[in-house]
Amino acid sequence: MASDITLSSATRSNLLSLQKTTDLISRTQDRLSSGKKVNSAIDDALSFFTSRNLNDRASDLTSIKSGIDEGIQVLTTTTEALTSIEDILKQMKAVASSAKSTSAADSTTRDKLSSQFNELRSQVDHLVNDASYNGVNLIKSGADTLTVKFSEQNNVTPKRQLSIAGSNTTASALSVKSATIGSAAASGGTGAGWGISDGTHAARLDSVINEIDSALTTVRTTAQTFGTNASLLQIRQEFTDNLVKTLESGASNLVNADLNEESANMLSLQTRQSLGSIALSIAQQSEQSILRLF
Repeated sequence: MASDITLSSATRSNLLSLQKTTDLISRTQDRLSSGKKVNSAIDDALSFFTSRNLNDRASDLTSIKSGIDEGIQVLTTTTEALTSIEDILKQMKAVASSAKSTSAADSTTRDKLSSQFNELRSQVDHLVNDASYNGVNLIKSGADTLTVKFSEQNNVTPKRQLSIAGSNTTASALSVKSATIGSAAASGGTGAGWGISDGTHAARLDSVINEIDSALTTVRTTAQTFGTNASLLQIRQEFTDNLVKTLESGASNLVNADLNEESANMLSLQTRQSLGSIALSIAQQSEQSILRLF
């Protein structure tokens, strides 16, 4: 039976050193290829799981941020619609003012203006119905409620969210009535139509103008409320975005490798490996020189 090979102390020491250097080179190559110094729990359990938890929360908050973005778009759509409705109401007021300034006998002109008034009024409702974003409409009849979450934690009280109630802004809800063409009684028993020629048209149109002024006040107040909510959502959006970046940065700092440092380590280890090979060769040559003496 062959005897076990016995290595000298110098050879064994150099072999162990080379093996350790080779292992370090392999680890450094892994870090350089993956860009991470912690690739699994084996490398560093605490850093690995802490980083994963931070990334998980960042992912959850990214979904929350998407919901905030959607909420901002809903409110932007709503406020733009209200601005357009305000413009139409101003045109309706101008039409009513023009009708008021006509002579009592000029019923023909007032009838034409009343038709324009009614067309503009219908456009208010068209705008209201079109002011929908992703199925949410905050100003239609039976307006929706917009709920925007700010936190991934659903079991906290009070809930970290903002609920924005809609406001019906149709022409009827604004108490802007249709104009009645001719001298017939207006709907709802509100008096004769715009075409009446008994000299009472000015007072009646003053009532119409007052209705529009009241509607303008309501629309402006509603737009201001939604605009304030939109500003709040933008603040939360910026905060959430910064928080996500902070979490991702913290997670990266725990597991990502410093590529400059690892590159320097690789150069140093390769040099050490080369010197170790030389040292092993010298040790073996010394042993062979001693064997030649026998």
